Amino acid sequence: MKNRNQQVLLKRRPIGAPTTADFDIAGGPIPGPSDGEVLVRGIYLSLDPYMRGRISGVRSYAKPVDIGAVIEGRVVGQVVRSRDPGFREGDYVFGGYGWQLYSAVPAKDLLKLDPNEAPLSTALGVLGMPGLTAYVGLSEIGRPQRGETVVVSAASGAVGAVVGQFAKRAGALIVGIAGGADKCRYVEGELGFDVCIDHRSADLAAALDRACPRGIDVYWENVGGAVQQAVFPRLNDFGRMVMCGMVSEYNDVEPPPVPI
Repeated sequence: MKNRNQQVLLKRRPIGAPTTADFDIAGGPIPGPSDGEVLVRGIYLSLDPYMRGRISGVRSYAKPVDIGAVIEGRVVGQVVRSRDPGFREGDYVFGGYGWQLYSAVPAKDLLKLDPNEAPLSTALGVLGMPGLTAYVGLSEIGRPQRGETVVVSAASGAVGAVVGQFAKRAGALIVGIAGGADKCRYVEGELGFDVCIDHRSADLAAALDRACPRGIDVYWENVGGAVQQAVFPRLNDFGRMVMCGMVSEYNDVEPPPVPI
């Protein structure tokens, strides 16, 4: 596949959990950049929960991926060829497009990166969309105050990990929820949460009561489902919830039952 592009295409709309049969791996010629464009070779590719909605075809806040099109995803890469004076061969950039090795991208859509300032991969993580999501959602909606209790679901994920650290800086008690002992150790030991609850535990509600004796003031929602149902009764009056995602329900074929 030398001197050839490699792409992942949407073959069909997934029903339930996506499988390999929903995608095609394709090769083709490397695109040539037009005037004002830059040819980018991908190094890092984002893989984010929002992509499940993009390939489903349902009406949403953004246009879904068309059948036969390259799967959407943001890329950090290196300039191979430039037809714009603002970029030159060898520059590192954020903004290559899609699940493909090479992409020709308008220069106006690219951000030049300096690998001496931060690892390149952080442009897709803490210094990219996940970090911005965490900052805006927590500062504009969550607004944690010193001494309040903040609960973060999917606490080991790209967004949840940053949310907890911002909330900790605000002086709040930070309770994470994650799946499995290894993730919980990471959330407490590496990310600095006060405590992390394994959502697979036998009694999630009781674990929340122990971790949040004064109730919950801010809930960052990444998951939905059983975790959300356990948190809701423990929200304090005038508590705030940041609705970021419902990842446990993205592959559901039927709507989940309404809590009673």
